[in-house]
Amino acid sequence: MSKNIAILAGGNSSEFPVSMNSAKTLEDSLKDTDYNVFKIILSGTSWKLQSENKEYEINKNDFSVNIDGKTIHFDCALIIIHGTPGENGVLQGYFETLNIPYSTCGVLSSSLTFNKIFSKNYITGFDIPVSGFKIIRKNQPYDTSEIIEETGLPCFVKPNRGGSSFGITKVFQENELEAAIEKAFEEDYEVLAEEYLEGTELTCGLIKTEDKEYIFPSTEIVSKNEFFDYEAKYTKGMADEITPARISEELEKEVRQLSSKIYDIFDCRGIVRIDYIYTNGQLYFMEVNTIPGMSAASIVPQQIRAAGYTLQEMLVVAIEDAIENNDKEGI
Repeated sequence: MSKNIAILAGGNSSEFPVSMNSAKTLEDSLKDTDYNVFKIILSGTSWKLQSENKEYEINKNDFSVNIDGKTIHFDCALIIIHGTPGENGVLQGYFETLNIPYSTCGVLSSSLTFNKIFSKNYITGFDIPVSGFKIIRKNQPYDTSEIIEETGLPCFVKPNRGGSSFGITKVFQENELEAAIEKAFEEDYEVLAEEYLEGTELTCGLIKTEDKEYIFPSTEIVSKNEFFDYEAKYTKGMADEITPARISEELEKEVRQLSSKIYDIFDCRGIVRIDYIYTNGQLYFMEVNTIPGMSAASIVPQQIRAAGYTLQEMLVVAIEDAIENNDKEGI
């Protein structure tokens, strides 16, 4: 019997349109498989399945849907919601409560990696270098000179929880800090002022199962803007994403080994992407993207092709691994 796969898209953050683009790519990639694929759009408390220009309300009590008198249950949730509630552990907790397999990291791993401050503090316990940073919280006083003392100039100011470079500013002078912080507060109540590391921006996608690990070739990112911002990420021609990266075999091996180690440290599952800056002979950990973009403009699909796989193959690996793990763990 064919398995029913729910692609969950949308969400409650500025990344809603990015998620919708990713969902279309996943839907197209799974068309000629044995799966029955359904797209479900989340927006606030509205959860609706879209099918043939019709919408059907999801029953959140058991994550089912009634279509023309027939109740459909799902064998796996393929979560492609960037930001809340898909990337921060909220949906993961919901599906674990219902004992429904899902394609991403678990509750703790998702919530930890989504929080840039927590993930940086955690990873340093494993002797993995990170850039210097300072935390600013909404409605609490801060001293711009103290921030600069910690981060130097230029520095980045970004929301603690968020993605796709929404709310990020590269700050060159101290008098620009306040406006940058207020901009970041529009996305989150906690803000990170982060040291700027001048070097090579690298990122590595991977998925590990019980039987095999798939570590894709790393990508070198060269933005034509001041940094890899939203425009550079999603506008054709605004950044060079070079896969495989123009780095030595030794450094490529180091990136892959470190990515595998970090995947295990955070107890990741599914397809993730890990970002680095390479400078002065050292790899600095930046962040883990537990639900990386999967649109036509996204990096991981490029890496998958460079590794000699198709996106469909890797999605099947993620789905089947989620189902198998769920059966084993009985969660």
